[in-house]
This record gives sequence, C-alpha cells and structure tokens, in this order.
Amino acid sequence: MILKRILLPAAFIFSCSLYSQTNVTLALPVVTLMDVEPTGNIALNFTAPTEAGNPIGNPTPDTSKWINYTSAIASGGLTRKITAAISGTLIAGVDIKLQAAAASGAGGGTLGTPSAQVTLTNTPVTIISGIGGAFTGNGVNNGHRLTISLVPNTYANLTTRTNTTLTIVYTITE
Repeated sequence: MILKRILLPAAFIFSCSLYSQTNVTLALPVVTLMDVEPTGNIALNFTAPTEAGNPIGNPTPDTSKWINYTSAIASGGLTRKITAAISGTLIAGVDIKLQAAAASGAGGGTLGTPSAQVTLTNTPVTIISGIGGAFTGNGVNNGHRLTISLVPNTYANLTTRTNTTLTIVYTITE
C-alpha cells in the first residue's frame, strides 16, 4: 500500500497594523479685543415744542453703532463682560440710556448676554456679560447693536446747551 500524501497549499493571511506618529505643538493665546463700529460720532438733539405747555421732543434713539469682539479665555478662566460709562461731566436733567441687543451676524462661540437698558453715569455699568471663547464678526451688522437715547429726567435741571460733547467709554474685562 502506497501512501500518497497530498500537500494542500495553505494560505495564511497575516494582518498587522503599522503606524507612525507626529507630535504637534500649538499655542492659542489669550485674546481680548473689542471695538465699536462704525467709527465716528453721533448727534442727538432735543427739539423745542411748537405749542406752549408741551414738553421738549426727545431725539430719535441712535442705532448705528455695533460692538464687535474676539475673546479666547484661559482654561478655567473667567468669562468676560463689557461695561460702559460716561467720561466727563454729566448733563444735569438728562439721562443717557444705552441698550445692547442680542448678538447677531457672522460670529460664533459663547457670545455674551446683554443686560437690560441702563442709564449711563461716570461709574461703569455692565452692558454685556458671559463672553467666553467667541467672535462676533467684524463691522456693522455683526455683534451687538447699540441703542443710545437721551431723555429728560428732571425738567427743573434742564439748561440750554449747544454742541455739548460727551464720551461713552466701553471696556472689556474679566
């Protein structure tokens, strides 16, 4: 009896993973930038009544200005806020009111939350809070639209004025 051996080719499939790695070093700096767009002044003028016994006419509120910002906070860092205050002498008998709207436009991230309308004084008051890592987009129609208005607060304190300039100072801080 002759034994024949039949050799069957055996196929072995070897599977293995090869890999390589590269270390990437990156840096993201803390960023705090803010501006008001467009640049330039605004004019708000009361109008005299045309009938005796009527109050002066309040100026139409100005809505031409926008706050833009870019913010990158440190890990575990505090959120930021924007404050506003009047620099210089206040006008007796007149309130300067400011309202920041909710953010709109091309931005992203943790955008800030506007406060209710505020009356500006020489003491900074928060107008936007809770700004995290975010950007609003640049220019008009990006960020927080500002509404600035003048209203009499005490008629007895009103005096005639021409070309009185006040400066609103905006500050972004932690």
